[in-house]
Amino acid sequence: MPSMEAENSNISRAEEIKLLANEAFKAHKYSQAIALYSQAIELNSQNAVYWANRAFAHTKLEEYGSAIQDASNAVEVDPKYSKGYYRRGAAYLAMGKFKEALKDFQQVKKLCPNDPDAAKKLKECEKAVMKLKFEEAIAVPESQRRSVADSIDFHSIGTGPGSSYFPPRVAAVAAAVVVVAVLLVMVGPKAAAVAAAGVATVLVAFGTRWADFSAGVLSKTPTFDLDVEPQYSGARIEGDVITLDFVKKMMDDFKNQKCLHKRYAFQIVLQTRDLLRALPSLVDINIPDGKHFTVCGDVHGQYYDLLNIFELNGLPSEDNPYLFNGDFVDRGSFSIEVILTLFAFKCMSPSAIYLARGNHESKSMNKIYGFEGEVKSKLSEIFVELFAEVFCCLPLAHVINEKVFVVHGGLFSVDGVKLSDIRAIDRFCEPPEEGLMCEVLWSDPQPQPGRGPSKRGVGLSFGGDVTKKFLQENNLDLVVRSHEVKDEGYEIEHDGKLITVFSAPNYCDQMGNKGAFIRFEAPDMKPNIVTFAAVPHPDVKPMAYANNFLRLFS
Repeated sequence: MPSMEAENSNISRAEEIKLLANEAFKAHKYSQAIALYSQAIELNSQNAVYWANRAFAHTKLEEYGSAIQDASNAVEVDPKYSKGYYRRGAAYLAMGKFKEALKDFQQVKKLCPNDPDAAKKLKECEKAVMKLKFEEAIAVPESQRRSVADSIDFHSIGTGPGSSYFPPRVAAVAAAVVVVAVLLVMVGPKAAAVAAAGVATVLVAFGTRWADFSAGVLSKTPTFDLDVEPQYSGARIEGDVITLDFVKKMMDDFKNQKCLHKRYAFQIVLQTRDLLRALPSLVDINIPDGKHFTVCGDVHGQYYDLLNIFELNGLPSEDNPYLFNGDFVDRGSFSIEVILTLFAFKCMSPSAIYLARGNHESKSMNKIYGFEGEVKSKLSEIFVELFAEVFCCLPLAHVINEKVFVVHGGLFSVDGVKLSDIRAIDRFCEPPEEGLMCEVLWSDPQPQPGRGPSKRGVGLSFGGDVTKKFLQENNLDLVVRSHEVKDEGYEIEHDGKLITVFSAPNYCDQMGNKGAFIRFEAPDMKPNIVTFAAVPHPDVKPMAYANNFLRLFS
């Protein structure tokens, strides 16, 4: 009898803790909510609601691997609990695993046949899966893929009626996408899939033949005959040199929500590509004695907070150099303004600003989290491929004064990785799902020693012993990484040997966190951390350009 009373007491206490966790969740205190749901689970692990709620909190922190595990536990406890499948499906969607997500939403619809919300989300997921299949069907083999950047001469570019250029293959694919959209509306997804395959084959084949013809008979480089319109009042680049005056004018225009002419956007992106391609995968930075250097973390399209960093710490220059440590784009809805500003400073003075690749500088992330949609809205389709090419040129890591190792994500699944191994990475590709390149972009520190599975579902978690050994083997003092939102904008871990810095305050307009950057002074290179709060921005919500299906779950 006492055991029954104890069990009832645990169940009752677990419910009380769940209510506290719910309040923490509502207050956007997701880490606190996770800790409380964990306490409830310890008291009563047979309640599927606790697992599903914790999965939702993990999703809010972008810990999709943990969310999938918790949601799977929820449906194991109660196979008829629809919200477990729902939470797991949403986490799969956020990772771009549309086929896995579709199975879960089909199960939700089966369990809740009359739920209009479930039907709507299933339909969106079906569209995403069909689009994925379509893209796979028309994908050009890597060996046949041509560089978009190599086909563009920005000197001859102007815009106006009829002047936009799309490579024939891109135009063919765009036409096929339009046909699929029409078929979806007219005949439904199943019939559309069959018809689309035939249409896509014809259109892409035509595009390929025309591309070959135009390349061989007409001209290797497309030309743009129109100059910048006389009525254009925005920032202008005179000749090939990007000056500080131009950058300041462009930044002010962006602040007032004005657009940069596409001709100058092409020039900035193409010149940045040339600079980045010449760099190694690991870049060594030397800061002279008496000089300083600033490292910033994720910015995520929060342009007005980027302006605030420059207000607080000065514009990039040779005497005030910066390293922006990846994840410039996505989530925030001013990613074009952020990336063009950072690229323009790189062109103006390559040693004034260094740029590292983050996990969001990739096609798969940009397709889901808003950058692709923003590029299409503010610039044009061709810039989607152009940015993708340039992102593949970004270095993966930096070492400052042979003491500070800076990388977006974290360390490795094996011991013995040397700086020479990172330099040797062939980075000119989309991030793989495993290996050193994947891990530098995706991994996270953990409080316990050793290594563990990633809470994100990609990369791994690594402990202080892993950090200490990596630093010792490479004669380094400190790891600086980004990749994770932190309440104070930063967190010092692993006995002071690892610092996370995150520079997007009030992330996604809801996290309430501070932003931070780190200033190092040579020669001692001790980190001086500066925190700052979010500043107001125009009323454009985060994820405004993200895929419709993802907005449904945010």
